[in-house]
Amino acid sequence: MKVGVTMFATDRTMPITDFARAAEERGYHSLYVPEHTHIPTSRRTPPPTPAEVLAEDYARSLAPFVALGAAAAVTERLVLGTGVSLIAQHDPILAAKEVATLDLLSGGRVVLGIGYGWNREEMENHGVDPATRRRRVREHVLAMQAIWGHDAAEFDGEFVSFEELWSWPKPANHGPPVLIGGVAGETLFSHIAEFGDGWIPIGGSGVRETLPELRRAMEDAGRDPASLRVVLFGSIPDPGKLAYFEEIGVTEVALRVPAGDRDEAMPVLDRYASYV
Repeated sequence: MKVGVTMFATDRTMPITDFARAAEERGYHSLYVPEHTHIPTSRRTPPPTPAEVLAEDYARSLAPFVALGAAAAVTERLVLGTGVSLIAQHDPILAAKEVATLDLLSGGRVVLGIGYGWNREEMENHGVDPATRRRRVREHVLAMQAIWGHDAAEFDGEFVSFEELWSWPKPANHGPPVLIGGVAGETLFSHIAEFGDGWIPIGGSGVRETLPELRRAMEDAGRDPASLRVVLFGSIPDPGKLAYFEEIGVTEVALRVPAGDRDEAMPVLDRYASYV
């Protein structure tokens, strides 16, 4: 089981370049950063955490593809992932270009973690009806994969449609691995089986019980369940917990480092390095 880290990188946290360099020096496998383009000041949507007030980090998060590009420039081996990108809020032609460029410049080190989104106001400001977000995510990724996988690509769907086009660069291996975040369920698992490479559950609750269902969905789609990536996200580690995750089939953990300055982040990064 591989061990990576995730930090809610913002304009006030330890610089992403310094953090990425330190993570690679300590032997971590990967670095994941989240995405929010903005946070509307109206708070109709409750926070996704137990806290009553949404943390300020959400409004201050860095643009992930730009941040990971900076991280790529100062590292050589560190896998660079979004955890997660709100891909329904992106133009898929532009997103395909940005991800492919990042993958090229990093030497094929990109993992595209995506999510359906939870903040209704944020989606609506991007012209996304929350009721359609899962169908949009599916089409956006399929359209991006068509662009990555063909010299001349075309797509005709409910939300995305374009005539045959050219777009370079192409990412390595016809596109980066796509990992989908979300709560276990039929829609999520069918999407992973159709166009994804793995699952990003937050925390380990319920993973053991639902992984057999996901593996069956992979089999039903004609895919090898052994190829499935399960990246457990945002965990606070201890030896027993990590051994349990490996036992149930988790392939990677992204350990959560506080969204703070160097004095807050580095002691945790150093402490977690004992688990690498």
